[in-house]
Amino acid sequence: MKKLFLVDAYALIFKYYYAFLHRPMRNSEGMNTSVVFGFVKFIKDIQRREKPDLLGVAFDPKGGSFRREVYPLYKANRSATPEDIITSVPYIKEILEAMCIPILEVAGYEADDVIGTLSCRGVEAGYDVYMVTPDKDYGQLVQDNCKIYKQKNDGIEIVDKQAIADKYGIDEPQLVRDILALWGDASDNIPGVPGIGEKGACKLVQKWGTVENMIANVGSISGKQGVSIAENVDKLLLAKELTTICLDVPINFSAEDLTICEGDSERLYKLFMALNFRSFASELNLPPKQDPQTQLAEVAKAKFMVAKSAALQGQGDLFAIAEVVAESKPEPVADPKSGVFEMEFDFSTPLINTIQTTRHTYHLVDSADGLQGLITKIGECKEFCFDTETTGLDFYNDTIVGISFAVKPFEAWYVPIPRDQREAYAAIMRPLFAREDVAKIGQNIKFDLLVLRQLGVEVKGLKLDTMILHYLIDPESRHNMNALANRYLNYNPIEIETLIGKGAKQITMDMVSIERVKEYAAEDADITLRLKRVLYAKVKELGLESLYFDIEEPMIDVLAEIEDAGVSIDSDALREYSLELQVMLRDLETKIREIAEEPNLNINSTRQLGEVLFGKMMIAAKPKMTKTKQFCTDEKYLQSFASKHEIVDLILEYRGVKKLLSTYVDALPLLVNRKTGRIHTSFNQAVTATGRLSSTNPNLQNIPIRDALGKRIRRAFIPSDSDHTLLSADYSQVELRLMAHLSGDESLIEAFAMGEDIHAATAAKLFGKELSEVTPDERRKAKTANFGIIYGISAFGLSERLDIPRKEAKEIIEGYFETYPKVKEYMDGVVDVARGDGFVSTIFGRRRYLNDIDSNNAIARGVAERNAINAPIQGSAADIMKVAMVNVYRRFKLEGIQSRVILQVHDELVVDMLRSEKDRVVEIVVNEMEQAADLKVKLIADYGLADNWLDAH
Repeated sequence: MKKLFLVDAYALIFKYYYAFLHRPMRNSEGMNTSVVFGFVKFIKDIQRREKPDLLGVAFDPKGGSFRREVYPLYKANRSATPEDIITSVPYIKEILEAMCIPILEVAGYEADDVIGTLSCRGVEAGYDVYMVTPDKDYGQLVQDNCKIYKQKNDGIEIVDKQAIADKYGIDEPQLVRDILALWGDASDNIPGVPGIGEKGACKLVQKWGTVENMIANVGSISGKQGVSIAENVDKLLLAKELTTICLDVPINFSAEDLTICEGDSERLYKLFMALNFRSFASELNLPPKQDPQTQLAEVAKAKFMVAKSAALQGQGDLFAIAEVVAESKPEPVADPKSGVFEMEFDFSTPLINTIQTTRHTYHLVDSADGLQGLITKIGECKEFCFDTETTGLDFYNDTIVGISFAVKPFEAWYVPIPRDQREAYAAIMRPLFAREDVAKIGQNIKFDLLVLRQLGVEVKGLKLDTMILHYLIDPESRHNMNALANRYLNYNPIEIETLIGKGAKQITMDMVSIERVKEYAAEDADITLRLKRVLYAKVKELGLESLYFDIEEPMIDVLAEIEDAGVSIDSDALREYSLELQVMLRDLETKIREIAEEPNLNINSTRQLGEVLFGKMMIAAKPKMTKTKQFCTDEKYLQSFASKHEIVDLILEYRGVKKLLSTYVDALPLLVNRKTGRIHTSFNQAVTATGRLSSTNPNLQNIPIRDALGKRIRRAFIPSDSDHTLLSADYSQVELRLMAHLSGDESLIEAFAMGEDIHAATAAKLFGKELSEVTPDERRKAKTANFGIIYGISAFGLSERLDIPRKEAKEIIEGYFETYPKVKEYMDGVVDVARGDGFVSTIFGRRRYLNDIDSNNAIARGVAERNAINAPIQGSAADIMKVAMVNVYRRFKLEGIQSRVILQVHDELVVDMLRSEKDRVVEIVVNEMEQAADLKVKLIADYGLADNWLDAH
């Protein structure tokens, strides 16, 4: 049978908006393009995967539907549509038009109704119909040749009659509307019958069928359900009218109108380029329309525009620009204001530049003599760009294959490094990299530093890292070179997969021909050099130079040193601990099965666990369900039953032990480097939006510390040898001290100045007691409020954390603001600043952009407001720690200290300390941490010494 696909546009639009809410895609103009990208990609996936014969996309009309006339409160509880969606919809419609995909929209009727009508007529016309939507309401439309087509994380789900029967226990899918009428729909503000949830609604419909039949036989429906139905007949009939999808919308079913015709490639190209969807644009494979000479001129024009932009920002080479212009046939003319050459022609269609369309000169240097000549030439420059090629990402066990250099745009050199001549080549390069007066440019340059360090080549002098430069400009976007080249240079670099492949068939770079590696590697250096000129100019424009040169640039060397040092662990201790935890798991498993009276229960099966907890043991009257209509058993939900049901406490404990085992206890010994005998984590300098560092492979910043079982893992972190011990130095309440500084609240400042226990002091003021009278529970509540306020916690959030009534939580928050009135003033003021500027800043000038701060959507606006309050505090704390790390590193180098910082975790530094250097190292670390910023309250760093991390902390 031929296939008809009908897409519910807004259902998908909202899905993609929330999917990308915390990490949106943006084009070069700053527009949030996530919704458009997700929508278009899914439509293209449908076309490629399913090859539909007919396709239509239905939109809700402006002005609402007839349901609002029937029930004025229909959907009245919904927040205003987010601005990013409002901005995206015209693009989506224009792209659909350019793709020649029919747009379906009928005044007075929702997309559900349009799709419902066309799906029935499509079935009658002999088509196999697929309704593309995640909306449960469409279940009532399912029939033999009409199914729901849903996107899932792991693929596509087809919802047919059997799926409806399995989900609701009904044979006729049309009865879904009756279930929804009984149950109600909070998202659409449709009132259901009080006291009847989804499970109860399903059972009633399974027995009685339609709601009309229930009403006719209401006297036979026992218990509270019968009474509630009898009391809410009018509400129930209204709910059914609202939940029923209309099947007689005034729209013609025409195969011709729903047939996809050939799209307008040029129009699509312009749209995709405006949105920075380079991959979509390249898929169009537009044939060149100009003759070769015109194309050459366009290439020159594209190169010229990049060079001109850099020149106007003081980064360009006007002589090189003149050379570029001279390559093109059109006569150049000079701009009378800037004196920079302009071209007299224009493009109607922008180019996506590639190595094939860009004139370039990439050299191969295949001898030591050639390398010596190149190094001499580069040494005459004030800066150069370099990039290493390796067999992998493990700088200890993988090997260098070659290195590329660039000093001016569109020209680069690639130097393959023979295995048997590494030391000779390193000796030639070593003097250049050691020069303090020559700046080095790179993309994620820390990796290249570590690679060269294995050759005995130290990289000194100023380092300009394009990844970090962009991180300061736009912290929440992607910072990889290909993404930056697309966005700022309109250029698609060679993908590494085209050289080494991917998956099981992937090879290493040393197995690729030198000529192919030359083009790839030289292009990397060339592109990175060009990106530096654009991004550094932007950093200067935004006033972020100090942040880069005083904090982020020195951190490159600091983190390289920490990663190179690595951490030692006691693998034998972890293996012994693993055996203990496995015994604990078996004991917990036995207890859980005994309480559940299910000897074969698979505790790791969420389905089985949910059926036991909520189906058999009935621990909740109205259990929460997942999207797949299984009982919800995630940790957050089960926590709400903790301390109320022994089995839930045991399940949570079981999961915690299992996670410790798999994530840390069993995993860490496998990550010990076979050459060094240590674990070398990778610190990420450009990931978190706040400026905090993160670590991967492995993530050592999330090792548990709060519970006894998790703490045991830290005991396995040990000094490098018997001559060393561990020093752990930790900031005391740095974020609260920053709140005191930023708000200027006298009471908060005074509490810190007096050296009081800040949480007890807060509790004393909140509960009107003397400090000595504060109870542990009152201190706990004050501590939660202290830290919660920093994150803009609500009364609901505080009540959840403290397990207290919302009214009490509200009183605590109100009392907190009465106690520290300037904290409230600061919070309100920083949100106002964010609304005016579009961003907030740390005390060192780091920016956090808040694009949704004025959103009409309450959820998006609330997230932005909380970030506005928290980012200056959390970001300043991160900056303070980085300043301290830089200063400790410099002092160690200056004084010849052999001890090394080996870890940074949140507000803590861990040092592998030579015992003979104890007094000096403690003094340096504590002093530099406490002097990292001049605040209205003193920074305090506590420290401890021990032969394992746990005891030192």
